[in-house]
Amino acid sequence: MTRTIRGPHLTRLLGNWHGLPGRRGRMPDYAALAGSVRGLLADGRLPLGVRLPAERELADALRISRTTVSAAYRLLRESGHLTSRRGAGSWTTLPGGFRVAGGGLWEHSDEPDVLNLVHAALAAPPQLLEAAKAAAGQLTRYAGGPGYHPAGIGELRDAVAATYTRRGLPTSAEQIMVTNGVQHALDLVLRLLAPPGAGVLVESPTYPNSLSACIARGARVTTHGVDPATGWDDEQLLGAVRQTRPRLAYLIADFHNPTGHLMPTRLRERLAATAHVAGVDVVVDEAYADLPLTDVEVPPPVAAFDRHARVLSIGGMSKPYWGGLRVGWVRAAAPVVQRLAAVRVGVDLASPVLDQLVAMQLLARTDEIIPLRRAQLRSQRDALVGALRDQLPQWRFVVPEGGLALWVELDAPVSSALARSAEELGVRVAAGPRFGADGTLERFLRLPYTLAAADLVEAVRRLAAARSDLDRGWRPQPATVLVA
Repeated sequence: MTRTIRGPHLTRLLGNWHGLPGRRGRMPDYAALAGSVRGLLADGRLPLGVRLPAERELADALRISRTTVSAAYRLLRESGHLTSRRGAGSWTTLPGGFRVAGGGLWEHSDEPDVLNLVHAALAAPPQLLEAAKAAAGQLTRYAGGPGYHPAGIGELRDAVAATYTRRGLPTSAEQIMVTNGVQHALDLVLRLLAPPGAGVLVESPTYPNSLSACIARGARVTTHGVDPATGWDDEQLLGAVRQTRPRLAYLIADFHNPTGHLMPTRLRERLAATAHVAGVDVVVDEAYADLPLTDVEVPPPVAAFDRHARVLSIGGMSKPYWGGLRVGWVRAAAPVVQRLAAVRVGVDLASPVLDQLVAMQLLARTDEIIPLRRAQLRSQRDALVGALRDQLPQWRFVVPEGGLALWVELDAPVSSALARSAEELGVRVAAGPRFGADGTLERFLRLPYTLAAADLVEAVRRLAAARSDLDRGWRPQPATVLVA
């Protein structure tokens, strides 16, 4: 059955669809409306195959003429973003020259020489090849069996447990379940603890793919705002847990993605206690926990303050090591791990043994790899900060003490338009609304510092040119990106 989006819902997603305040009239309303719908498709907030409201319904919701909506729909049909059939309606479709990308989103099939600032992820460390060779040599120890280890091979579970113990959270292998990356870990937890229709509390902004996972599971998502300058408001966050009593809360406490904030110790302690009283399970995403870039003292994991098995920690290899190594984990009470393994059997049985062996080899080289990664990221972060202050001084941001990206406040609510403009100049960025649940955050842009310093400086130069293009009233065609 085709999903239908109603007029009021599409109106909320469109937001300020005329673009910059005070610039109405630079472009006909029908063209601005069509461009805004393409923008929603481009950043993933409006899926493909969705039936749009009837022309009259959308005109009433937007308080514009039906003629304007008709002309906008015509433009969308001409660009390949809409298909209409008499008596059946109009639904979003795939333009020519696009293809399915890894996350179920749609990207251009031809990849030009683009500076990609969408993926907050590093290239593989030079030690990867050596680790892979060593892992292949160990594979014979497992090749004589069926290869199915729903909770992960014992050696890797031991190694991951040891990392938590070193961080001040005593952990045994029975409390670890190995998954196919952090996203897979979250999906399994949602399957176990958040049935369709259950309430899930997330931060705003938050990691887009985690938000998508919650929505895909049919969760009723509520949000708590993370201030770009100061981070979490303790009383508001704890109040949200107490008052909404969601089935699950998903939070990023360590170098929050995308703001970079580090949750203080006192809030971690109070969060665990509040969750217990409210009967709320808390999933803490620790993907960035290994990436402090200063001498900041990283607090113990949130689970270190948990006395009632309410906190589940998820982490993985993708951010500190390599995204192509799909190994993650859940740290929880042993009975919860057993239940997760039972759920997993109906999904994918187990993680690849060879990948787990490679992860073991890299974890054994942590003291060699991670300091180099931090030094690299620190240098690249500083290059990006310097370029922004030089080329776009009107943009504001807090320099994070860890993680992989800056959360930048723009000088106007033009994030989606800027992302499309920048694509034409060879820079790919993720617009701010991708990090929210309600179509807001148009004043923000996430800029990872995972490229080489020279590339980051060049990317900022092109972003400055794209921003100038918007001031001149130029509006490009959209391109869709996969956020990581």
